[in-house]
Amino acid sequence: MRVHPLSAIYGGVVGVRNLLYDRRLLPVRRLQGPVVSIGNLSTGGSGKTPFVILLGELLKRRGIDFDVLSRGYGRKSQGVVLVDPGGLPLDFGDEPLLIARRLQAPVVVGEERYNAGRLAEARLGPRVHLLDDGFQHRGLARHFDVVLVTPDDARDQLLPVGRLRERLTALCRADAVVLTNSAAAGDFPVAGKMIWRLRRGIVIEDASIPERPVVFCGIARPQNFVLQLRTAGIEPAAEAFFRDHHAYTEKDVRDLLHLRSRSEAGGFVTTEKDAVNLAGYFEALAPLAVIPVKMELADADNALDAMLQVIEDRQQRS
Repeated sequence: MRVHPLSAIYGGVVGVRNLLYDRRLLPVRRLQGPVVSIGNLSTGGSGKTPFVILLGELLKRRGIDFDVLSRGYGRKSQGVVLVDPGGLPLDFGDEPLLIARRLQAPVVVGEERYNAGRLAEARLGPRVHLLDDGFQHRGLARHFDVVLVTPDDARDQLLPVGRLRERLTALCRADAVVLTNSAAAGDFPVAGKMIWRLRRGIVIEDASIPERPVVFCGIARPQNFVLQLRTAGIEPAAEAFFRDHHAYTEKDVRDLLHLRSRSEAGGFVTTEKDAVNLAGYFEALAPLAVIPVKMELADADNALDAMLQVIEDRQQRS
C-alpha cells in the first residue's frame, strides 16, 4: 500500500515521540496501584468502552478493587473530577458516565490521567486502575497493556488519511491483543503476545423493541450497530446517524419525531451511549428501546489469571 505523504509526516512525528519514551527522554509517572491500559490503534469504534466494562465486571467477580481513569472526552468541565453516575455527559463525558452507571465503580476523569489516579488513590487508596483509551497515553506507567484491533486496522492508513493513530508495529508494546469483529491474528504482528478473542453482540429483549423502529445513533461505526440489529431480526423503518459523542438537542428530537411520522415507524431504537447523550430528551422519544452491547471474552478466567500474574511479577520487579 502506497503511503500518503500526510500520513508519512504524521507517522514520523508519532515515531519520534515513541522513540523519546522508549529511551526515557520523556518523563513517565507512576501511581501506587497497578495500571491496566485498554486502548486501540485507530480512532474510535473498536469497542474500548464495552471492554472496559467487561474487564471491570471480571475484576468485580474476583473481589478486586478497581477504578477507571478517563480523559472524559467531550465534557465541558475541567480538571480532575469523580464521576457522579446521576450526572450529565457535559460534566463528565458520555463514555465515563456510561461506565460509572454500568459498573457502579469509581470513575475519575482528568486531562492528565496521572492526576486522576492520584485523586482516586487519595480518596480510595491504592487499587487497580483501568486506564481508558490509554495505549498512546505513555506519560503514565502501566503494568499491563491491552490493545483492541479490528479487521479494518490491518489494511488502514495512518491519520489524517486513514484512522490509524499508530503503525501496526506499535503492537510490540502490547501485552494482550484483543481480536474484535472477527479480526484475524495472522493480519497483525502479534508473535509472543497473549491473543484474546472477543465475542461482541447486542442484548435484545423482544418485548421492548417497537415495531419497525427508527434506528438512530451517534457512534463511530453506526453501520455495525444496524447490522447487529438486522442479524437479530430487527429491520429499521428508517435510520438517522450523528457524529460520535453527539449531544442531542431539541431540534434533533423534533427531526427524529418527524422522521418517525414520515416513515410510519412504531418507535425508536438506539445505543446505551446515545441514551446517555439524550439526557433530558429521553422521554420525548418514547417508545424508545436502548440496546446494550454485550461482550464475552473467550476463556475469560484464564485470560484474567494471566493478566494478574504479569501484574504481580512486574510489581515485584519494580
